Amino acid sequence: MFQNRRDFIKSIGVGVLGAASFSEVLAESAKKKMFFEISLAEWSLHKALFAKKITNMDFPEIARKQFDIGTVEYVNQFFKDKANDTAYLNELLQRCKDNNVKNHLIMIDGEGGLGELDDAKRNQAVENHYKWVEAAKYLGCKTIRVNAFGTGTAEEVAKAAIEGLGKLGEYASKEKINVIVENHGGYSSDGQWLSGVMKQVGRKNVGTLPDFGNFCLERKPGSYDCVNEYDRYKGVKELMPYAMGVSAKSYDFDTNGNVIETDYMKMMKIVKESGFKGIVGIEYEGSKTDEYEGIKKTKELLEKVGKMV
Repeated sequence: MFQNRRDFIKSIGVGVLGAASFSEVLAESAKKKMFFEISLAEWSLHKALFAKKITNMDFPEIARKQFDIGTVEYVNQFFKDKANDTAYLNELLQRCKDNNVKNHLIMIDGEGGLGELDDAKRNQAVENHYKWVEAAKYLGCKTIRVNAFGTGTAEEVAKAAIEGLGKLGEYASKEKINVIVENHGGYSSDGQWLSGVMKQVGRKNVGTLPDFGNFCLERKPGSYDCVNEYDRYKGVKELMPYAMGVSAKSYDFDTNGNVIETDYMKMMKIVKESGFKGIVGIEYEGSKTDEYEGIKKTKELLEKVGKMV
């Protein structure tokens, strides 16, 4: 259809203005700062670590050079006998310094359940964690992640966990270290149960590490298949008031790079609305994608979502 000169110029003006506005929107989105910092959880590389393709000592350099991530979260399983080895810890610190990497936390497993009903077992578990509190302090970490496991009724284990976490929290406070509990199976994967425990502990340095994926309350006997799962969005919302870190669990991705099992946009809105402004750790645990690729995809998704929420 024929346009006169005035209409033609007018249409161009609108088009140019539209293009400019769209470009400005894109530029603003790119400049928008995320409300959280990204870290890398060492468990994301557990297959390579267990296969001895890499070691714990390699972790800081891998985090920086492979993924451009400058904050790391260790898993004690990969340097289990080194908690008191200052020579080892000094070398690890040097690796961090060489790669401009900051240590954030150590995830502790295999040192006993802080929710054990037996007083002797629970107290031993508390004491077993002392060396990791000291190792965390030495490495410049702010936090250790522990387990509130125990065998008994929900009420019994909650009471024991309150005592165990309280004692460990008191010890850790002297070193200015936080003690946090992840939803990590059993009662701890019940957001209401764990948030109730936190409320009763009532210590500033004792909190939670909400994990997007660990909400299985019961597994099929002899299998890893979950038969009873707590609502992950409800669970994270219940745990966020006590959060001193967040674990962005990922398994599988669709063709658009979104995590299939968790709506990251919905989850990160819950995290943001809680007022959290801390560290979100990448914890890739899938099997369909290579560990290195899974970490990269999770990072890309977090960065995309982080600029949108």
